[in-house]
Amino acid sequence: MKRLLTLVALVAVSFSAIADEGMWLLPYIKKMNEKDMKAHGCKLKAEDIYSAEKSSLKDAIVIFGGGCTGEIVSENGLLFTNHHCGYNSIQKLSSVEHDYLKDGFWAMNYSEELPAEGLSVRFVRHIWDVTADIVGNIPSTTGEEEFQTISTANKQAKIAELEAKYPGYDIIIPGFFGNNQFFAFALETYTDVRLVGTPPSSIGKFGGDTDNWMWPRHTGDFSIFRVYAGKDNRPAAYSEDNVPYKADKWLNISLDGIEEGDFGMIMGFPGSTERYMTSYEIDYMLEVDNPQRIYIRGERQAILRQHMDADQAVRIKYDAKFAGSANYWKNSIGMSRGIEKLNVRDKKAKQEAEFQAWANANTLPEEGYINALALIEQSQTEAKEENATLQYISETFFQSVELVQTMLGRFNPEQFYKDYDEATDRDVAKRMFQIYRENNKRLPSIYEKIDAEFGGNSDAYVDWLYDNSQLTSLEKFNAIAALDAEAREAAFNNDPVYELALSLFSLYNELVPAAMAANDKYAEGHRKYIAGLMKMQPEKPWASDANFTIRLTYGNVLPYSPADGIIYKHYTTIEGVMAKEDPSNPVEFTVPERLKELYNNKEYGRYADKNGELPVAFLVNCDITGGNSGSPVMNKKGELIGLAFDGNWEAMSGDVAFEPELQRTIAVDIRYVLFVIEKYGNAKWLIDELTIK
Repeated sequence: MKRLLTLVALVAVSFSAIADEGMWLLPYIKKMNEKDMKAHGCKLKAEDIYSAEKSSLKDAIVIFGGGCTGEIVSENGLLFTNHHCGYNSIQKLSSVEHDYLKDGFWAMNYSEELPAEGLSVRFVRHIWDVTADIVGNIPSTTGEEEFQTISTANKQAKIAELEAKYPGYDIIIPGFFGNNQFFAFALETYTDVRLVGTPPSSIGKFGGDTDNWMWPRHTGDFSIFRVYAGKDNRPAAYSEDNVPYKADKWLNISLDGIEEGDFGMIMGFPGSTERYMTSYEIDYMLEVDNPQRIYIRGERQAILRQHMDADQAVRIKYDAKFAGSANYWKNSIGMSRGIEKLNVRDKKAKQEAEFQAWANANTLPEEGYINALALIEQSQTEAKEENATLQYISETFFQSVELVQTMLGRFNPEQFYKDYDEATDRDVAKRMFQIYRENNKRLPSIYEKIDAEFGGNSDAYVDWLYDNSQLTSLEKFNAIAALDAEAREAAFNNDPVYELALSLFSLYNELVPAAMAANDKYAEGHRKYIAGLMKMQPEKPWASDANFTIRLTYGNVLPYSPADGIIYKHYTTIEGVMAKEDPSNPVEFTVPERLKELYNNKEYGRYADKNGELPVAFLVNCDITGGNSGSPVMNKKGELIGLAFDGNWEAMSGDVAFEPELQRTIAVDIRYVLFVIEKYGNAKWLIDELTIK
């Protein structure tokens, strides 16, 4: 009987890939990408980019925090990433007295660097193809439940084996190509990470929500951190005795700039794509998933903005929360728009029809390919109502009402209450209770209490909830925490928030079984569909969906035309920053006086381009998604030329279907980064630390 290992043998064959589309696995770039990369202008060998035997560019690229990329740019552990990636840490270090979000921050020596509590940086030390270990003993006809049981046991055994062989490393084994292939990654995590420099938000977040996902862009989206280690250069908890991490590999920096057509490549940790999404999933996304998210988050964000505009202290507390919510909110708007405008659903349906015809003619029923699409369709329709309600509970209560989050586990009271405002959360809760009732048939039991004791007035219930809860401040929480175990448990269990949480969890758990049954059908159908596509088109260079593992993408610096009569050039300059200044919108379009002074005097130094202009941002047609924020954009020699920070509005459907004519990565030009560090921040000591070519 065939084993599953044979299904992915096609992935590793030696064919030439295409540029632009594809988030490529590093172990395969020599076989799949090297020839094509050289044709596009790359001067590096595959071993320079990734090598299992020696130091390579891969070793300078890190996971920054929980969802971004960073790059080591000096021997002494200096790290560049995006401003929005460092935002949470900058916000936590800020106060009304020291508002680093508003004013920026520049350390002038090692002793002034600020410990960023809770921030970590992870290096990928080893990568192994372990497909044979995970699925090599699983028959190709195995059903999903048995597949999951066996593959999970195999993963656990392989992780234990590698952990014993590589002590001190975190071993993860994610699935690729719908769990048809598996790689093991050995990660080394450093937890002593310190803030070194950040421009003010008027530079690092210039354009705010208005410019988010848009081009032309004029945002200096960068921040600077440093990784610290113990005296042995290994990870160590924060200590004044720790020293800057000594890097084996760091990125050199080029000031040569960019020209249209130049080769560009990006290495980082893209979070999630769904390039194998079917038309059935697109229907659910457009009809349910995105509309609900857009509506709920829009309602919450309006309330947050009102409170943030009214109180500076609240702004500091909620800036990062608002930005995180708004980013995916706008992404969902653009995703729906792009899918509809670019006719993505019909393109997917055509591919599915071709697949079904191939499967019917060339495979046996027991192989599972014939029934793959039917399983996916069933997964999207059979539990549609349950999944929609689960999303509504999550978005309205679990993610929006912060008081409920005290009951969700992993609760850090010091951190939570530092960035919590009761009045803001109370107003949000009132609106969430209203819109949940207005848009759902299945109500949590707490609405029975609202109807019986508060005459159906959810606002009155919310006021009672916040007035009587002991979880609305750190002082109240600590008073409970100081009680003996029995009294403490009783106090928490009698708190009205507990009653609310119990009601929400009860309904949530009622809905989960139907959703899980649908998910099992989806997993099996998805796995077979992808394996079948690769069998159907063995000559095609397939790239696995992003899953927050290290990938390479490459292409060229290019302009684009979003519509008839409109052509966007491939770069912007500081002229655009000055042109966008808008006193009527000071939150998003304020230009710092010091930046104006430098502009008026043309104090650009060596960072001006050949025309005497100061570049700010540029475009490259590399394939990225969330998680790539902060990723290095490198030239043909592997030198740093920019930091990726966004995609463009016209191609927001790109996570589902890459659009080569439209899809672009927006990057901040490294010359603008260095200009701000040296000329604006007066932190030339950091410039001196870099290797500039």
